[in-house]
Amino acid sequence: MPELPEVEVSRLGIAPHVEGRTITKVSIHQGQLRWPVSEQVYELGGKIIESVSRRAKYLLLHTDEGAVILHLGMSGHLRVVPINEPLKKHDHVVFEFDNGLSLRLNDSRRFGACLWQELDSLHSVFSKLGPEPLTDDFDANWLFTKSRNKKQPIKQFLMDNQVVVGVGNIYANESLFKAGINPKREAGKVSLARYQKLTPIIKETLAAAIEQGGTTLKDFAQSDGKPGYFAQQLLVYGRKGQPCVECQSELTEIRLGGRSTVYCKRCQR
Repeated sequence: MPELPEVEVSRLGIAPHVEGRTITKVSIHQGQLRWPVSEQVYELGGKIIESVSRRAKYLLLHTDEGAVILHLGMSGHLRVVPINEPLKKHDHVVFEFDNGLSLRLNDSRRFGACLWQELDSLHSVFSKLGPEPLTDDFDANWLFTKSRNKKQPIKQFLMDNQVVVGVGNIYANESLFKAGINPKREAGKVSLARYQKLTPIIKETLAAAIEQGGTTLKDFAQSDGKPGYFAQQLLVYGRKGQPCVECQSELTEIRLGGRSTVYCKRCQR
């Protein structure tokens, strides 16, 4: 599943091509994604995309009446291509613009979304989200306070979008390794001092992934079709049985919350 850095890279990739442009046509080739495509999306011809923003793993295309909310689901991606380029299989939602380009949401598994948020309102998908990890609202005191009396493993705690958005499986693995914290440790038993070490590591790990183009998963490509470059620098994720880069011990893989979790038994306590 594309994680926060991949979604942010998609935002950076599409924004220069659609911001300030007028939508000339909207084509819905498959209206049933995770939820039905919102009716308002069908009527956006003539509207100008004022800006493109991101909240958690959602992208928002802002107009003067509201915003299109896009979610990539498990296998979705966005492409900016000429209007006359033939459709690909699973190109479900297509926005055409006055500059001769089109923005296409391709989603083979149809777990993505194309919704509508009215101006000056908050869609229900955003109602319970925690802070953005790259903002000042996310800090060690926030994590420490939220974690008190929590018995769930620290890794699952970090992946809870009500605690902090966008710290998905890959980057939770990586951040906990860098901070030396065992992913199985109860969140409520992690000290403030350790959260003070962990929080900047999460921020740095996500920022580095965004800068380097996102981690390429098998179903993900950037909007221009080029793969990301951060995957080659992963320290634990996907490295089960390989030597730890710090102590050379064999890395262990377990399942937490149904997700692959790789860590070093010697370095992470």
